[in-house]
Amino acid sequence: MRLVLAIILCKLARAGLRIIGRGGTALPGTLALKVCPDIVSRLSRNIRTVMVTGTNGKTTTCRMIEKMLTDAKIDCMANRSGSNLERGIAADLCANARITGRPRKRTAVIECDEAAFKRVCGEINPAVVVVTNVFRDQLDRYGEVTHTLESIRIGLERAQRAVVCLNADDSLVASLAPDAPDRVRFYGIDAPLGQGSEISDAPRCIVCGAEYEYDFHTYAHLGGFKCPKCGYSRTEPEVAIAGVDSLSTDGSVVEMRVDGEFYTAAVSLPAAYNLYNAAAATAAATSLGVSAEGAVKSLAYIESGFGRMERFELGHARVTMVLVKNPAGCDRAIDYFATMPEDADVVFCLNDGTADGTDVSWIWDAGFERLFESGQRKGRVIVSGTRAEDMRLRLKYAGADEDSVEIIRDVKQLTDAIAGCTGEVCVMPTYTAMLPLRAELAARVGKGEFWK
Repeated sequence: MRLVLAIILCKLARAGLRIIGRGGTALPGTLALKVCPDIVSRLSRNIRTVMVTGTNGKTTTCRMIEKMLTDAKIDCMANRSGSNLERGIAADLCANARITGRPRKRTAVIECDEAAFKRVCGEINPAVVVVTNVFRDQLDRYGEVTHTLESIRIGLERAQRAVVCLNADDSLVASLAPDAPDRVRFYGIDAPLGQGSEISDAPRCIVCGAEYEYDFHTYAHLGGFKCPKCGYSRTEPEVAIAGVDSLSTDGSVVEMRVDGEFYTAAVSLPAAYNLYNAAAATAAATSLGVSAEGAVKSLAYIESGFGRMERFELGHARVTMVLVKNPAGCDRAIDYFATMPEDADVVFCLNDGTADGTDVSWIWDAGFERLFESGQRKGRVIVSGTRAEDMRLRLKYAGADEDSVEIIRDVKQLTDAIAGCTGEVCVMPTYTAMLPLRAELAARVGKGEFWK
């Protein structure tokens, strides 16, 4: 009876919130959990679930997996809104359930927050788990990377039947392999994507503390790591980007190896880090029985998740929105913007809300200097958000002309300014700054709300 009541209450609350234009995830899920605390485990009991966790790339990886399953004629649900705490997951499971608790769709792709993973993973008991990466993120909430890693480790211990897809190039993530003996499926990138960077959240061996050596770097601390002292090193992945034929602002063409077979893959999303998401999704989908050929083919038709390389055509402006939340992810966004023309405009929106992380000192670790080192950048530079002054100061020290950096706080005025641009515009917001700006942009171009 408690289960039925919780489902009804959640559905009514969700419907009411959406009538008034709200996403309807946190509150409905909170109400459901209040009435029936074990609702997540009860509603997921008869669902084959893929769970995706990690610092960066969760939403995009989930979108890729969902597309691969759908193309393979596997009907699935997903928490597409990105509400990845237990309450958001509960709300989406309720939406998928009939009043009796019976699921409408029996396969699910669930994005899960790293800190919530240790609890939710045990409740869901997934068939497949994907761990994308572990980076320093929201120190006020997660603490150091070892705390995040331990949370994921506890979750894996509670998922005794899951195939665990781990990033072979991330020395932190790869160290989780002993927690899932004989159930690990590694993925990674065999080709170097750069020379690494000054940002490294894991410069020393997690086993013995010696400094890693690298055969190649992709970015941050990812790549062909090996410890010269104890021998801990990268494992050759079952699913890998074996070579990169082309990489542009529109996407990439790569050679992908899946269990020894090679395939040419067109990835419809730009930026090198999406190649990791593509490999992770392929590893997960093939673990569920999707053919490698089918999974690879689906990569050409992936649509960006809201705020994750999302595109808007606004007047004469071609806008790309790239969510940023930590130094490693921001560095990748900067790499992407650096590929744009010198006259491209850039907007940085920095908030310090709870969902962003109240500590914004991470902006001093991201390599904004790369944007101004040539001295040739001609585009507008705009900052916004509750910590706009902090962002302008950071850009000043990165080499920007402080007087030329505009501060625009009001979302409508900011959207007007973006609409007045010509050519490429890259918008890099933190999470709570993204939501109202994305809603305003979407309204002007006729896109749906983020939960649709």
